[in-house]
Amino acid sequence: MGLYATAMETIEAYTGLSPAAFFTISAAMVVVYKIVCSMFVDPEELDKKPIDARSSIATNQPAPQPQPPTIQEPVQLGDVTEEELRAYNGSDPNKPLLMAIKGKIYDVSGSRMFYGPGGPYALFAGREASRALALMSFDPRDLNGNLEGLSEHELEVLQDWEYKFMEKYVKVGQLVGTDQAVNGGKVEESEKHD
Repeated sequence: MGLYATAMETIEAYTGLSPAAFFTISAAMVVVYKIVCSMFVDPEELDKKPIDARSSIATNQPAPQPQPPTIQEPVQLGDVTEEELRAYNGSDPNKPLLMAIKGKIYDVSGSRMFYGPGGPYALFAGREASRALALMSFDPRDLNGNLEGLSEHELEVLQDWEYKFMEKYVKVGQLVGTDQAVNGGKVEESEKHD
């Protein structure tokens, strides 16, 4: 009887509640916990072992291990027009995901969650995105390589993007037929002699 009396005195001393109120609140908390848990998981499912549908129960053979997705090496495309680049916008899962900055085409397939369909930057896939990146714009009208009218700061932003792409992605080609758009109408010295 001494243990029971000590427990009751301890409950009242530490909680400030009578033993009846303490046990009532404790029971209510357990019920609320069970109700909330049942909203997310069927209680019977917690006790079951997961069944692997791929394993053959009749033959007692282990299930085959899933193969990791194959990472394709970037394909070098060489010279590509803007129209040809649009085919690499992620709509065909068998094609790489490409985008261009300052006329250079990069394979961004490794970041499909960003540049692929439904990604936050999907708008840029398959496009020359220099102006949009310089302006930090998601306006489809800015998806081009026209650098005319950009401020010094915007050109620095674009240069930062280009450096990031050069570090992270493989250059697989270059846009052709867009010298005026990409270079703001100026032909660079290195291009004059080609």
